[in-house]
Formats: sequence, C-alpha cells, structure tokens
Amino acid sequence: MVPAIRAAASGSLVSGITRWPELVCRYLWKNYQYVLAFLFAVEEISKNPHLLPNLSLGYDLYNAFPSDKRTLQNALFLLSGGNQTLPNYNCQTQKQPIAIIAGNMPTFSTQVGTLLELYRSPQVSQNQVISFLIQVTYGPFDPTLNDTDKFPSVYQMATKDSSLTHGIIWLLLHFGWTWVALYVSDDMQGEQFLQDVKAKMTEKDICVDFTEKLPATKGVFMLYDFTFVKRIRVSSANVHIIYGDEGSVWSLGTKEEFYLILGKVWIMRNLHSSEWKAIMTVMAHLPYFFHGSLLFSNQKRKIPGFKQFLKTVNPSQYPEDFYFSKLWVYFFNCSLTGSLCGKLGDCPQKFFLEFLPSYLDMMTISDSSFFIYHAVHGVVQVLYKMLLQKIEMGSPGDADQPILPWQLHPFLRKSQMTNSIGYNMPAREERNTIQYDINNFVRFPNHSWLFVKVGDFIYRNTHDQGLVINEEMINWPVSFKETPKSVCSHSCVPGFQKIPQEGRPVCCFTCVSCPESDISNQSNAKQCIQCPAQEYPNSERTHCLPKAVMFLAFEDALGTAMGCMALCFFVLTAVVLGVFVKHRDTPIVKANNQDLSFILLITLLLCFLCSLLFIGHPNTVTCVLQQVTFGLVFTVAVSTVLAKTITVILAFKVMKPGRTMKRLLLSGASNSVILICSLIQMIICGIWLRTAPPFVDIDSHSEPRNLLIVCNKGSVTAFYCVLGYLGFLALGSFTVAFLARNLPDTFNEAKFLTFSMLVFCSVWVTFVPVYHSTKGKFMVAVEVFSILASSAGLLGCIFVPKCYIILIRPYENSWKALKNRRGSK
Repeated sequence: MVPAIRAAASGSLVSGITRWPELVCRYLWKNYQYVLAFLFAVEEISKNPHLLPNLSLGYDLYNAFPSDKRTLQNALFLLSGGNQTLPNYNCQTQKQPIAIIAGNMPTFSTQVGTLLELYRSPQVSQNQVISFLIQVTYGPFDPTLNDTDKFPSVYQMATKDSSLTHGIIWLLLHFGWTWVALYVSDDMQGEQFLQDVKAKMTEKDICVDFTEKLPATKGVFMLYDFTFVKRIRVSSANVHIIYGDEGSVWSLGTKEEFYLILGKVWIMRNLHSSEWKAIMTVMAHLPYFFHGSLLFSNQKRKIPGFKQFLKTVNPSQYPEDFYFSKLWVYFFNCSLTGSLCGKLGDCPQKFFLEFLPSYLDMMTISDSSFFIYHAVHGVVQVLYKMLLQKIEMGSPGDADQPILPWQLHPFLRKSQMTNSIGYNMPAREERNTIQYDINNFVRFPNHSWLFVKVGDFIYRNTHDQGLVINEEMINWPVSFKETPKSVCSHSCVPGFQKIPQEGRPVCCFTCVSCPESDISNQSNAKQCIQCPAQEYPNSERTHCLPKAVMFLAFEDALGTAMGCMALCFFVLTAVVLGVFVKHRDTPIVKANNQDLSFILLITLLLCFLCSLLFIGHPNTVTCVLQQVTFGLVFTVAVSTVLAKTITVILAFKVMKPGRTMKRLLLSGASNSVILICSLIQMIICGIWLRTAPPFVDIDSHSEPRNLLIVCNKGSVTAFYCVLGYLGFLALGSFTVAFLARNLPDTFNEAKFLTFSMLVFCSVWVTFVPVYHSTKGKFMVAVEVFSILASSAGLLGCIFVPKCYIILIRPYENSWKALKNRRGSK
C-alpha cells in the first residue's frame, strides 16, 4: 500500500482574477513557497532511511482559490479521487488520502473541516470502509477549529495568538496609552481577539474610543467602502490597533481620506516582509503611510537546508507542476527544458528564485511554510509509530493492510510532534514560551522603508512575561516631536482624585482636589486617602505632616499671661486677707460677720490657684482636680456671698421687736447655708467621678494642623449639672442681694454684694456661648479667664471698698465715727 498525504497550498493561482492590480497578482505568487516547503519536507523524509522504510510517500497538490465555491469544489474533487462525475464516491484503493494539510486562511480551514465532518459516515468501496480524514492546518490559529466536538479531526500547527494580546497591553501600559481605537477582522479570529483584548483592557483601566470591523479579505486585495475613515481623523485617540490580514491593511490605506491621517500611532501584528513590500510598492506615493507604526512579529523561523533548496530548485525538477513553470514564465519570460511551457525561449541556468523581485521575497521563510514543513514531519512520525505498533502487536500480514485515517487520531492526540530541527509541539495544545520582536516601521522620503527592531516581548504564562523597549530608537509619526500621548483625560497630579464622567468610559474623568483632611500621593488616584489622626495634609495635599502637639502651656504667651494674672490676684487677695486680719477688731471688718469675710477671702485664694490647674500639660490628676476644685470652691464662694446677704437681712430684722431673728443671728444660722450648699455640690461631683470622670484626651479634629491635648470632661451632663447648680446659687444670691440692696447698712455691704453677684453672673452667662465657639487651648483660656474674672469681681466689688476705708480713710473705721454716722441718720 502506498500511503498518501494530500495538501492544499493557498493562493498559488492568480491568473483568473483580473480585477486585482497587476502588482497584487504578482505578489500572491509568494504563496508558492508553501508548495516548495511541502515538497522539501517530502523529499527530506524520502531520503531518511529511518522513516517509513520500504514505503513511498505519495501526495497530491490542490490549489485553494480565495473563493468559497472553488475551495469546496477542489475539496470535493480530492474526496472523490478526481472523479468529478460522481462526487462522494472514490473507487481508487491505492490512492486513499489519510491526511489533508491545508489552511493558510482560517476561513479556508473551517470550510474544509466542515466538509470533512459531513463525510464521517462510512463509504463502502470494494468491500473496505473509508473513514473520515485528518486535517492538519498550517495557517493562523483559529479558536473555532480548536473545538474538538465540532472539529474532532482537525489539528492546528500554529500557536494560539493570546500572547499577542498580553504584548499589546504591556506596550500600552509602558507608554501610558489608555485611550485607543480598535480595528479587527470580521471573522471568528477577530472576534476572539476583540473579546480577549477588551477583557485585558478592562483589567488595566484602558478604554476603547471606538471599535470597527474590517472585512475578512481572505488575503485578497480589494477595495472596500470604509465609512469610518473620517471618524479616525477626528478621534481623540492617538493610538489605533489593527488586527487583520494584509488585505485589510491594504484596503484601509487605499481610501483617499486616509492620506490626511498623520498623527496616529498604529499597532499591529507584523505581516510577512514580502507582504509589506507589496503594500508599500502600491502605496509608494504616500511617503508617510504607516510611518512610525509598531509591529509585533514572531521571531524568524528556520528550516535547515531549505534556503539552499530554494536557491537551486527550478521547474525542470518538477515538470508535472504547471504553476512552477508558469512562475518562471511570469517573472523571467522564459521556460526551462522539460517544463510544461516549452514553446518559450530557454532560460539561462543562472535564473533562480533568489533573483525574483524584492517584493516577492521567496527566500524569507514565512510562518506558514515553517508549519507546513512541521506538519508533514508530524503526520509522518505518527504514521511511522502506528505502523511500528501494528508490526509489534499483530501478525506480519497486518502490515500490508490499508491504513485508515481514524487510526491516526489516538497517536496524534498523544504524540509530541518533533521534526528534524527539534521543534516540539503537543497537538491541540498551546506552546508555553512565545517571543515577539517589536519592530518600528520607518519610511523615508525616497519611498524606501525599513523595519527597526526596538524591543522584545516574551510570554511564558500570565505570571511570567516581560517587555523590553528602547524608546530612543523609535521613529514616531511626523506629527509627534516626542513620545505621543493617548488619553481621554490628562492625568490627575498628586493631590487630586479622579471623578468619572457620567456616561463615558472610566478613562474619561475630571480631576478634583482632595478634601481638607485627605491626600493622594500618586497620579490618577481613584480615591484620596485620609491622613491619620496624628497627621495633617500639606498645602498641596500630596503627603501627610505630623501635627504639632498643642495645649495651654506656661511657656506660651497666653499661658504665661493667664498664670501671671492668677498669681497677681492671689497675692492681692492675700494682701486683702492680711489687711482684714490686722484690722479684725475694727467696725468695718466686724460688720456683716467677719468669719464669712475670712471664709470668702480664703475661698477666693483657692479660686485663683484653681485656675493654674488648667495651664500646663494635662494629666489624669489635673483633669480630675480641674473640674472638682472649680465646682467646690466656687460653690463655697457663692454660698458665702449668699450667707453674707442673709446676715444683712437678719441684722435688719433684729432691730424690730421679737427674739426669733435675734436668735438666728446670734446662733450663726447663716453659716449653715455654706455647709448645705457645698454638700449638695460635693454629692454631684461624687456622682460625676464615679460614673464618668474626666480624663486626658487627644483632640485631632478641632484644629487641622494641631494635635490638641485636652481634658475630656467624661460626662458632659455631669459638668453642666455642676455648672448649672453653681449658676442657680449665683442667681439666688443675686436675687436676695438685689432685694436687700436698700436696707439700712452702715457700710452699704448689701449694695456691694449685689454688684459682685451681677459681675459674677454676667461673666458666667457670657462664658457659655464663648466657650462653645472656641477650640483647643483657647477654650481652656476662656474658662481660665472666666474663673479669674468672676473671682476678681467678687474680690473687687466686696473687699476693695472696705480696704479703701481701712487704708485711705481710717478715721471712718472707728466706733466714734460709727456713732456719729448713726446719730446723723
């Protein structure tokens, strides 16, 4: 039996397509390299004594036109064994194909694969069963063909192009391009790429201005009506990504409106150099056509011995190949002896493929040629393993039995295909390491052009990939003097945050300054970060600064002034007390109960000292003493004033008949008022200290740049209960003093008491709103000032007039003067 491999080489016939430009027709001859790669692989295998010994490898070549009709016609012709009258019937027993190597274009592979699946049902021919064929594709990876349920007999040689998506994303992130336009071919490959790249862009906050579909040209150069070319010119995106074949690129560039589009950076997968030569030759009149573009290309493939084969091969070696002879005639206008075109003049022996025009470039190995060569070796290796297994496991006669295509499937699924150059690839699996060269497309004014390698992208897996770019080597489009920017909105500098624009992609935003207590220390911050409580933002809102610790310290000017005032008043009160002690036997001191006067003076001394507890670094002891001492000493002071007022009233009542008032006056009943009032305040303070006592607190909110150390009152309710009770006593004392102001009194103490309580109440009524309108150490200063002012009011209104008489007018402070005053009244 002679095993046969049938292969279809795409695009080797062009003479019947007259509507293409002449240059494009000539350009498509480059596809003939696929046939030569196939022939080279077959000859290499035939010369190898270790592969298929005692067997010959047969093959048939079929042309694949860029036409669905002609493609299916040739596929049916292949399945029928050349029988065009009876399709779906093949009576040849020795020329049964076992595999088809096909598919430079994905659509072609899909069509052939679909047709093969239609013939999966057995065909009976001379008592043998012919099973469905195996198709090995050498074109670009097509996700549709990877569906094992739909195409179980199709095996792809090309690598999956998902790594290209990662490379493009890395490139966009490297240059900070977040606003792009997409052009993809209108087929399954384009749709798969579009889904992959959009998903990755969403992850990396890259947005698409618009997406357009390019016609699936199947490699054909034709003119299409692109209605979106004007949209390209007005688009704010400076980076445009093209994912299509050379036909799409060529067709896009032929639009007249495209000539005026200069300020765009085009990113695309690299085409074959011969494809670019053809495109650039057609576009020679456009000096800046795609100038500055960045292209991803696979590293150049190598087939050992193939270049030497191309340098020496000619049509005389394959006289049965009509197209090889036609290639010679088409470009050299002559024929070789023994070829099918013998009527033309003989060609000199020096004519070889390397002398073809530069835009054809038969000497550069394309990816498809590499995969064709690899596919032939892979199928032959599988065939060899299957025959070897049949010999080892069966009888000697089994080796002569015909090979059915379905028998190759188990071997293809398990096999690690390896050709003569050591290129390994598991069938149906994606290779792990893929490396792309990143080339910069440069055009010169003289219409020449050049690929300049400016970087590499290596992809192993999603967690192991990297990009290297030499920006200094890149020639950007003529509209850019520096690295282009492509953003919907300019970056937000540190100190600002992005606010999305309603109804637009996430890349379109406005920049808003961070709130008062927040910062952003990086560009394009999605959200500002709040500074810790101990820090505050600088004026630019880019970083946090430590807050200064603030409290009413003795070292501060305000603290020093308050402390000096307290000490001065303390000394003044002590002097007054000394004067009263020295003149304790005089009438003015004895008047209105001198014991109450001494109690009040001592209490005022404590009031002035009490204010010093509010100055300095707060601690737990001072915080507790501040409020408790303040509440108690002022309660004693106010209750003492109340007691002195009651004494005036009782003294007036004594002059009237009756003994009751006299007994109250003599028994010192007024003094008990101090004890009762102070006891009530002590109870309130005790409850306060037991439930929620004051404590040291850090206020980080009152002042944005200062950290305030304050005494937290613990229970605000208890504090206002103490203050409210004190206010109630003061109001009561003022009322009683006011009612007794006109009672006859030698030294008018009733009026002094009234004025003192008026000052006291005025100070503390003013204190409440002012206290709540201030913050930090100024709040403490207000409380200290209120203590000093109210205490000074009591001291000044009650005792200063008496000291004036004692020190300045001592003659009035005698019993004789007192009698004369009473006599005159």
